Amino acid sequence: MIEVLREQEAGLKTADLCRKHGFSEATFYACKAKYGGLGVSEAKRLKRLEDENGRLKRLLAEAMLNNAMLKDLAAKKF
Repeated sequence: MIEVLREQEAGLKTADLCRKHGFSEATFYACKAKYGGLGVSEAKRLKRLEDENGRLKRLLAEAMLNNAMLKDLAAKKF
């Protein structure tokens, strides 16, 4: 996607780029808002951080679910 953004910055028309790469202009502008001005290494780092954030959110959700189950179990015992 970074390469597509660079092509657009070089002067190619957005509609032509979107047709060439097979996505909508709305997708292009959403990615431009997210990745505009980033280099390839920065985009890779951002992707790794987003993946790690998702993993941590899943772990937190599992821990909260286990906690709720333990509270329900403890309440039923007494």
